[in-house]
Amino acid sequence: MPLNISASPHIRSKINISWVMRQVVIALIPVIIASIILFKERAIFLILNCVTTCCLTEKLIAKIRKKPSPLKDWSAVVTGLLLAFSLPPTIRWYAASIGSVFAIAVGKQVFGGLGYNIFNPALIGRAFLVAAYPKMLTSWVEPFSLQAVTSATPLALRKFSHIITPLSSLFWGNIGGCLGETSAFCLILGGIYLLVRRIADWRVPLSIIATVGVISSTFFFINPLNGSFLFHLFSGGMLLGALFMATDPVTTPVTKKGRFVFGIGCGILIMTIRYWSGLPEGVMYSILFMNALTPLINKYTRPKRFQ
Repeated sequence: MPLNISASPHIRSKINISWVMRQVVIALIPVIIASIILFKERAIFLILNCVTTCCLTEKLIAKIRKKPSPLKDWSAVVTGLLLAFSLPPTIRWYAASIGSVFAIAVGKQVFGGLGYNIFNPALIGRAFLVAAYPKMLTSWVEPFSLQAVTSATPLALRKFSHIITPLSSLFWGNIGGCLGETSAFCLILGGIYLLVRRIADWRVPLSIIATVGVISSTFFFINPLNGSFLFHLFSGGMLLGALFMATDPVTTPVTKKGRFVFGIGCGILIMTIRYWSGLPEGVMYSILFMNALTPLINKYTRPKRFQ
């Protein structure tokens, strides 16, 4: 019987990067709808700004490098959406555009493109904007309001004013905050879709949420003003980070044990920053820090070879 000799990979699948990225976009649809309902034209403009700028930057860099256009893989669209969701609706258009360019150019393309980046590009873009425009990143608008007001997020109210926001407001999104972190209900819907379709590995979000649950419940028992587990789960960028950013397969460990280590590390850092730092929120920094440790985690959690 003749043998067919071909180059690897020998196991083929209809699932590709483009399909996976489109599933992430589908999972984000509830968040898109909620942000438009809550923040109206501000949300529409910010989302279009970030997505368009990310796609144009990706295309321009590919042209400069004389590479085929990577837009068909939809990764630039996902980066634009996640960046928009991590920004306040009141941010100026030029700042959002600069952050989008930085996310693609520095967070992704400088490493060689999709699959080679060390850090989550959307978080790199947000981190740059926090450093460059700190005032814009701390100016919030109340939902259903067209007037920009300086107000505190639920995490800032807890940390600096000892005020605990009702869970119902956190769950449905009737609070000030970044575009995509207000409605916990919509984030949970999208996260369930990713987990059911097996786009995201359950180990990372489970370990993050479980770690946050143990730490927050312990400190809530000591003092209720520290915030309950559900308060910390529903507030800030916890769900957006745990379900959509920390599950990025490129910047997280490839081993099963390593993903647990990654998630536990994120959870510890999040609560450390929320409780003991001068910042009310720590999701962005925790994920970026653990992204940097991913190669080390992979090295020490590799399964032993069978001999």
